[in-house]
Amino acid sequence: MTSLYNDIIFGPVRSRRLGLSLGVNLLPVESKLCSFDCIYCECGWNDEHPGKRRFNSRDDVRTMLRQTLSRMVGDGTPPDVITFAGNGEPTLHPDFELIIDDTLALRDELCPSAKVSVLSNATQIGREDVRRALLRVDNNILKLDSAFDATVEIMDKPQGGYTVRRTVELLKLFEGRLIIQTMFLRGEYLGQKIDNTSPEEVEAWLRLIDEIRPRQVMVYSLDRDTPCRTIERIDVAQLRSIAARVEQLGIAVSVA
Repeated sequence: MTSLYNDIIFGPVRSRRLGLSLGVNLLPVESKLCSFDCIYCECGWNDEHPGKRRFNSRDDVRTMLRQTLSRMVGDGTPPDVITFAGNGEPTLHPDFELIIDDTLALRDELCPSAKVSVLSNATQIGREDVRRALLRVDNNILKLDSAFDATVEIMDKPQGGYTVRRTVELLKLFEGRLIIQTMFLRGEYLGQKIDNTSPEEVEAWLRLIDEIRPRQVMVYSLDRDTPCRTIERIDVAQLRSIAARVEQLGIAVSVA
């Protein structure tokens, strides 16, 4: 069953990709707010959660994060990473850059060994303030699920204007200081077949990875409940096969 995060600060949880992760949710705690409506989102469909669409305030985020980090450090269990995720797209928050500044200051003060990560769908990277903020964090993790607009339309269901080519051009502005994260899956949605592991899909995606030249790629598949029940997980062997081709490009890659 899909579900929302009901708090501003959640966890810590053991992340497949990041270690002991303390989550930060800038989005509403009563609803989902996202510029994508992915068929695999653990929070469910956007329109399933039509509650109050109010961002959590900068002051509340800073206060609650300080309290939680202070407690964890006092208990001798500081997080490996502070991760911005939650009920939608964190970079939609109008004070995103300022909140990142606050978080980095708290991290440096309370648990300097922790990394700061942002999981983003990359729809807001056309904004200079968002790019500046993402360049300050340790793990700037941006989504690129396919090289084809048609596949993105099915998998990610963008809620505004989105093209792969424009997104790639914006990703290149990071000059390698980013991590690309790609969800691989197959199945169907509303009668449309989908499989972004096909030879055509993978080869086109690899060309874009080579063009962007990120410092790392994260290759993963389904691990939690999804709102679309007609899609399936890709086995680890196939993910590793895709990852091996990324390594041939001279780019670090992880599989989860």
